[in-house]
Amino acid sequence: MKNFEERLERLEELGEKIRKPDIPLDDALKAFEEGIKLARSLEKDLEKVESRIEVLMNGPEEGDPKSPDSKSRPELGLFDDEV
Repeated sequence: MKNFEERLERLEELGEKIRKPDIPLDDALKAFEEGIKLARSLEKDLEKVESRIEVLMNGPEEGDPKSPDSKSRPELGLFDDEV
């Protein structure tokens, strides 16, 4: 699967293609279908990033005496190889 930026660029290309007045209907429909799939996958990626940011922004700060111990902190899945 391509990275986020590549998929977003492809979605923009498809949008430009669909806007052309001389595009055959069948080609426009195929481009639209591909665009919908890309938009949905991009939206899912953005939701994942948004939830990670929320956890980071709302989580306790390091060294805060009121914060629970590190075992109760949420797993972000950012660094899976970390011990």
